[in-house]
Amino acid sequence: MLAVENLFKSFAGRPLLRGIGFRVAAAETVCLLGPSGSGKSTILRLIAGLERPDAGRITWDGRDLATVPVHRRRFGLVFQDYALFPHLSVLENVTYALRWQNVARNAAQALGRDLLRQVDMEDKADRRVTDLSGGEQQRVALARTLAARPRLLMFDEPLGALDYNLRAHLLDFLQGFLRRQRKPALYVTHDYEEAFALAQRVILLHEGRIVQQGRPEDLVQRPRTPWVARFLGLGTVVKGRPDGAGWVVTPLGRFRVPSDCPTSMLLLRREQAQLGGEENRVVGRVASCRFIPGRGYHLRLDNDVEAIVPQPQPLGAVCGLSFARVYCFPQGAADG
Repeated sequence: MLAVENLFKSFAGRPLLRGIGFRVAAAETVCLLGPSGSGKSTILRLIAGLERPDAGRITWDGRDLATVPVHRRRFGLVFQDYALFPHLSVLENVTYALRWQNVARNAAQALGRDLLRQVDMEDKADRRVTDLSGGEQQRVALARTLAARPRLLMFDEPLGALDYNLRAHLLDFLQGFLRRQRKPALYVTHDYEEAFALAQRVILLHEGRIVQQGRPEDLVQRPRTPWVARFLGLGTVVKGRPDGAGWVVTPLGRFRVPSDCPTSMLLLRREQAQLGGEENRVVGRVASCRFIPGRGYHLRLDNDVEAIVPQPQPLGAVCGLSFARVYCFPQGAADG
C-alpha cells in the first residue's frame, strides 16, 4: 500500500534522513524504532505531507503523493500529546472532523459513539477530556483519528508520556485494536519492547539510516552490527583475534566459536550466561545486581559483562560466568 523510496531530508544543512526506503503492506503494522534524533518522527511528517523531502518519493498504491495535499492523503496521525480540544466533550472531540465532512449531526454522533465503543470509551462520551486520565485521552485521540476514515494509521510515540502500568495496559489494548482494524499502520517508538509487542516488522534506524529491518525475532536472533545488539540490550560485544584452533582470544577471555564464524567480533548474550562453568568463561567483580520481575536478576560485572541469573550476587564479590555459546556478527559488521 505505502512505498517510501530513497528519502533524503536535511535541516539547517544537517543531514537527517539518508536514503530511507521501505514498504507497508495492507493490514501490516510496521514499527520505526530508534533513539532520539534518528529521524523517526520526520519520516511520519513526510508521509503525512507536513514536510517535503529533499529527494526521493512516497507512493500510495502506486500513486506518487508529491502533489497530494495533507487532507487528501487520508492518513491518520496520532500524536504523543493527544492534541485534543479541552473545551469540548469526548464525543465532540471525536465528531469534530465529521462536521467538516458535512455529515449530519445525528449520523455523526452515532458514528462517534460507535468509534468510542471500539476504543472502550463509550461510557465517557459526555465527559470533558480534561477529566480523563492520560490513557483515556490517548484512546479518545485514536477514536478521533478513526473518524476521518484514514487509509493508513500512524502513531508518533503515543505511549511515551504514560507511566509504566498505564503503558502496559494501553499496549495490550493497541495489540488487539490493530489486529481488529486490519489497516496498515506505522508506529514510531524508541522502546524496543513496545515495538516488539506491536509490530509484525521492525525497521531499526540509526543516524538517519536503516541499519536493519525484519521480524522482531530476526533482529534479536541475528543482529547485523554491534550497535544493533547494544541498542536492543542483547548483551556484551567483544572483539578479539582467532587463534586458528576454533577459539577467539579477547580481553575478556577465550571463546569457542562455530567453525563457520566469519568474524572475530562476538556477542555474549546475557540470556545465555550461567553462574560457574569453565568454557567461554568470564571473571569479574559484581558492579550491580538488580531484580527484574519474572526474569531473575540483571547482573553487571566491573568489565561490563551482563547476565540474567537466578540468584542475587553480593556487590564486590568475584563472580565467574560461562556462556553456552557465543554469537558471531556477520562479515563486515562495524563496531559502531
